[in-house]
Parts: sequence; C-alpha cells; structure tokens
Amino acid sequence: MAEAGYGSPTGVHLNPCDASPTRVSQVDCGNKTSNTADKTAAQKGKLSNAGEKLYMCDECGYRTDKRSDLVVHVRVHTGEKPYKCDQCDYSAAQRSSLRQHRLKHTGDKPYKCSECGYRAAHKSTLTTHIRTHTGERPYKCDQCDYSAITKSTLDLHLKKHAGKKPYMCGECGYRTTRMFNLSAHMRTHSGEKPFKCDWCDFSTARKSNLEVHVTTHTGKKPYKCVECSYTSATSSNLSRHMRKHTGEKPFKCDQCDYSAAVKFALDKHVARHNSNHEKPFMCGECGYRSDQKCHLLQHLKTHTGERPYKCDLCSYSAAQKSTLSQHLRTHIDARPFKCDMCGYRATHRCTLTRHMRAHTGEKPYKCDQCDYSGARKCSLDKHKVTHTGEKPFMCEVCGYRTAQKTRLTQHMRTHTKKKGLHTT
Repeated sequence: MAEAGYGSPTGVHLNPCDASPTRVSQVDCGNKTSNTADKTAAQKGKLSNAGEKLYMCDECGYRTDKRSDLVVHVRVHTGEKPYKCDQCDYSAAQRSSLRQHRLKHTGDKPYKCSECGYRAAHKSTLTTHIRTHTGERPYKCDQCDYSAITKSTLDLHLKKHAGKKPYMCGECGYRTTRMFNLSAHMRTHSGEKPFKCDWCDFSTARKSNLEVHVTTHTGKKPYKCVECSYTSATSSNLSRHMRKHTGEKPFKCDQCDYSAAVKFALDKHVARHNSNHEKPFMCGECGYRSDQKCHLLQHLKTHTGERPYKCDLCSYSAAQKSTLSQHLRTHIDARPFKCDMCGYRATHRCTLTRHMRAHTGEKPYKCDQCDYSGARKCSLDKHKVTHTGEKPFMCEVCGYRTAQKTRLTQHMRTHTKKKGLHTT
C-alpha cells in the first residue's frame, strides 16, 4: 500500500523486507540487528534478484526496482512538487531539478567552451556540449547503427526497439517513452506555463520554447555548426541540423524501410500507411481534415481569427509562429542568405539551398519507379502522380478532380467568376 501523498501503486509491497520474492527466511524483518551469516544471506538474496522491477505505478504501468524512483515518478500524476526554492516561487518534483534551478540565481557557470563561448555550471554538461562540436557519439545501439551523444538519448532510442511507452496521460491516453515528455504534455491540460521570460511577460510550457524566445531579445545563438555558418539558440536544433551533414536518419518506420532525420517527417510518413491516408482530425466549420492534430489546430485559427503570436517591434500578429519568424526578418535583415555566384538573396537558408541547385544542376529527389529526378520535393510529388493516377484534390461545386492543389485553386476561380457575373 502506498504512503499518503504519493499516489497508490497497488500490488506493490513497499516494505523493503517483503520486496524480494526470494526472501531469506533467516532474516528477521522486524529486528534491525542480525548475525553476520544472516546479513550475508540477505545480501545474496538481493543480488540474485538484481534487475527485477518490483515497484509498479497503477496509473500507467511504469515499473522500477527502486522504491525511491517510484515515489518520484508518481509525482507526475499527482503534480506534487515538494522541493521549493527559497529565493522565488519555483518548485520541483526532484531535488536535482531544484539544484539546477538555483544556479540561475547564483549565475555561477565556471566551465566554458573554447569553441563557441557556451558556459555550463557542471563539467559533465560542458563535456556533453563539446560533443556537438567534435561529432563524437560514444553511446552505440547494439540493434542498429544508431549512436548518441548522451546515454539518456540512447536509452530513449532503445525503447523504440522494445516498443515501450511506459508513461501515460490519465486525461487523454497519450503515451511516451520519457517522463519528461509526459510532464510537458500534462501542461496542455493544466495550462501551466512555468518558464517565464525575464525581459517581458512571455511564458511557455516548454523550456526550449523559452530559449528560442529569449533570442528575440538578445540575438544570441551560442550553438554553432563546425561544418557551415549555421547557428542556433538551442542545442537540440543544432543536433537536428548536424544530420544534414552526417546523413543520419535515426527515426525509423516500423512498417517499411523508410527513415527520417526528424520525428515530424516520420509522423507524416506513417500517416500514409494508415488506411488510405486516413485523416481523423476534422474541422466542424468547413469539413477540412488532417492526419495531424497540430495541423487542425492551426487551421481552426483561420475561422476564429486568433493571432496569438505578436511582434515586439510593431503591431503585427500571426496565427503561426513560423509566420511571425518570417515577419521579424523584415525588421532585421529581410534576406540574410546570399548566393556567391549571382548575388541572389533569400530569407531562409533552405530557399538559398534550393536556388543553388540552379547553378549546380543537382537534383536530389529521385523517383523510385523510373529515372526521373527533381531539384525540389514538390516537383517529385507532382511527378509521382503520373505513375499512380491519383487525383486527391476535388472541387465540391462540380466534382472536378486534379493531382495538384494549385490547379484546384485555379479551377475554383472559374466558379467565383461565374458567380460574380451572375450577381451583377
């Protein structure tokens, strides 16, 4: 039976003497003193069960071999945060999180990266950071060719092989391989935004979002790519970027041999396997359907007029964060990326990369059914329908179908023109 305040992990004996199924009969659980032989026998009994996970959470099925780990875990469900900061209103579920937080007050970061100036409070943190420059990935998966910078990242990857997602949300059934992800997910239900900006009233549910936001004030992007001039506000973005150079694609499809460099690309791919491109998320206003909830949420803003992303420098606001990011460049440098061959300038690096193919003749997008190749992915997508004959875009007025969305848009104008002539 669980202790009060820690949830109710049923079926788990928290008495440490009862925790071992092969208990040593000579040990007296109620007596703290025992002879040496009894102690030795007890130790052997514990060692024989090393690796067993006897403590289980009845909320989500999470298991562990340590009672202390279970106590910490159930706080994800209860929301308990017993570790309080004595300098502000911050509180944490784990003591280690509070220790990390306190460094924000002291500002003590004695360990500095000689490559980019990044500073860390702990030597181990700096050691991990330096691997983003050297490319070292010492933690190898024994089931595939994946490797990772940190052990925790490898542990997360290994769960994908096992298919384990032990952390579950009691509100909606969302499951994940990491407690960290579940904690962040729970904030979508509670509305909690614990990460606050020191320069303005911006707050967010995720630390990574705050790091990106702060760069709008400071302009600093401390994470630098050693292969090109790319810089980033977060180490995670740099890690994703480095895959362009290494060709690493750690996200694997379990239904075919497809792999991707980023998770959202895999999610989009997997949706294509689902029963004829099933799109379970539907807009109640206009019937728009999507295979991803985030796309539906973005679409709904076209009906509500909601524009939550505000520009700090003018009155502009946007429905999507990416649109605001594009707008902000009009205040700084509208087109920072320049072609050395013809002087062409672009707002985004990816746009310049596409442009450069006009000079190099590179066509990286290959058709797997013929020898066609294209300089842009959209060109390959258009080509592929010549093999399948698929015409997914349909006019709701007359039933006209086409393989391309742009052609449907052009076609729809024929109806609006006719309607205009009819009403005048």
